[in-house]
Amino acid sequence: MRLNREKYLLARANACMSAKDLVEAGIPRDTLYRAERKEVRPETAGKIAKALGVDVTEIIED
Repeated sequence: MRLNREKYLLARANACMSAKDLVEAGIPRDTLYRAERKEVRPETAGKIAKALGVDVTEIIED
């Protein structure tokens, strides 16, 4: 599963969250880096979406 980088960054902007905020929410920095550039497990995408307060379908590629 791949995150759509543009949708992910838009969701971050809407949530007013930086990468540092996501790290503080419990998502490891390496995981965020990998999620922006490579495939991630569905549960990882779900954790990121939950931290951003969006549905996972809003940040993954179509």
